[in-house]
Parts: sequence; C-alpha cells; structure tokens
Amino acid sequence: MKLRPTLPCIFAALMTAGIAPAMAQPYPAKPVRIVVPFPAGGNADIFARAFAQKLGDATKQTPIVDNRAGAAGIIGTQFVAKSPADGYTLLFGTTGTHTTNPAVYAKLPYDPVKDFAPVSNFADSPFLLVVHPSVPANTLQGLVALAKSRPGQLDYASFGTGSSAHLAGEMLRTVAGINIVHVAYKGGPPAVTDLVGGHVSLMFNSLPAVLPLVKSDRLRALAVASAKRVPTLPALPTFSEAGYAGFEAGSWYGVLAPAGTPREAISRLHAETVRMLALPDIRQKLAAEGAEAIGNSPEEFAAQIQRDMARWAKVAREAKIPQQ
Repeated sequence: MKLRPTLPCIFAALMTAGIAPAMAQPYPAKPVRIVVPFPAGGNADIFARAFAQKLGDATKQTPIVDNRAGAAGIIGTQFVAKSPADGYTLLFGTTGTHTTNPAVYAKLPYDPVKDFAPVSNFADSPFLLVVHPSVPANTLQGLVALAKSRPGQLDYASFGTGSSAHLAGEMLRTVAGINIVHVAYKGGPPAVTDLVGGHVSLMFNSLPAVLPLVKSDRLRALAVASAKRVPTLPALPTFSEAGYAGFEAGSWYGVLAPAGTPREAISRLHAETVRMLALPDIRQKLAAEGAEAIGNSPEEFAAQIQRDMARWAKVAREAKIPQQ
C-alpha cells in the first residue's frame, strides 16, 4: 500500500529545501517597525518619519514609527537590540545611542557594535557654538582669550551630564586649554532658555535649535563644528578655520537593525535609503533642519560608529567625566 506523506512531513521537506512559503516572500512582506528612542518632535523623530514615508511609498507596506523614549535613548535602543533579527524592527539611532552613551555609561543593556547591523547614516547635523550677547567675544579666538583671562568664570550649558553637548564642551575645554564650568540641564529646551536669559554664557547645540535665536540676535554664533561651512550661515567659520583643525561635533541619525538581520533586508533598506536621500523634497527637509544627507554603506557606517566611539571615549577619559 502506498502511503501519503503527512502535512508535517511536507512542511519539513519544504523547509529543508529552503522554499517554505514564508521564506519565498520578498522583503518586506509586512510593515516594518521603526523605533525612535526619543520623544516625538525632535530631529530623530522628524527624520525617522520622513524615512518611513518614503520607505512605505517604495515597498507598499506602511511602516510603524514607534517612539520609545527614556534614559538618554537607552530604552528604545535596548528594545531593538533584543528584537528578532528578521528585518521588521529597526532603530533610528543617533550619536547618543551609539557613541556618547558608551563613553559615559559604565554598563549599557546593549552593545552598540555587537548587537546591531548598521544600514546607513541617514543625516548629519553639526553643532554650533553659541554665546549670550553679553559675552564680550565675537569670534572663537576671542572667546578662548576671554576664558583664559577669566578662568572658571564662564559656564556652558548642556542637555545633561554625558550628553553630546557636554562632551563637545569638554573637548573645547581640553583642546583650547581653558577653564569653563559645565552646567547640566534636563534636556535642550531648558538649557537654551537659560542661555537666552543670560544665566549661562555659552553652549553647543544643533543648528535648528538655535538658528532662529541667532538670526534674531538673541544669541551669537561663533563657529560651526563641522568639516565645512553650513549654507544657512555661510559667513560662520568652522572650528578648523578658526584654528582648531579636526574639531567636529554634532549628531548623526542613522538606520540600524538587530545583529543577524538577513543580508537581503539590509541591502534593500540601504538601497531605499540612498534612493530617498537623492530626492529633492527629502534633501530640502533635511536642509530645513540644519542637516546634510549622507547615505553611506553599511560598512562605512559601521566604521564611522567605531571611530566616533573611540573619539568620545577619549574625550570622556581626558575630561574625567564620571561614568553613570
């Protein structure tokens, strides 16, 4: 008597042959969840939603943007690190989640290198060094000279201890050989409010956060911490032009997946990222937020993350910032 194969046997055979129906579906076959480890309304959220819209247009699958804020981006980043590596949960990470957090937290619940598969750096946004108008310095050189003549009398605000703005301030203190005092705030808005009010002297902040205040003369910009000048303030020199070669600080915003995500998914996501970053409306949106489109390869992005981790770890060590 001829026996019929049972359904479990048929399924096992299909799996062995690598042609199971689910595996045969092109990626993505369902909506992708994009985790933003910060609140809605910030640059990471704005850029992630622009990315999600274009990805949805291309794949005919509407992505879900999931804001999981808290603990300097650690909560959302950990969630993605522990998610299935199937290409359906992504992280819209930042400089903070992957390069400055490791420099100031003694033990993170994720490994920024081993737990993630980089896709691409979506955009870079450099910091401006801004001062209150009462500070008698119109250039970076003038500020350094002023700080040397008044050691310990100038203070700088940051988003919090260990934040990218804090580390940028410590890097300036170290390379310029000046004694300026750190004042940590719980986030960017209260820091900017106190700077505008003249309660602190200076700070590093992203271009969109302070550009309106610079243009209305409520703050004075002295330099931009990027490799080249920014189009919105073409007369503003870079730190390198002002005598501090290689001084760069700011935020990047990039797409990452859990480690072990199939190469097919990484390749598709990278291709879509590069494609959308060439679109005029996306480039205009980034420019309006003071950011530049990047779109590097997964390998280039991975190398960038490791370089930045080493750089900020060095700054934190030299500044003797206590680990949290």
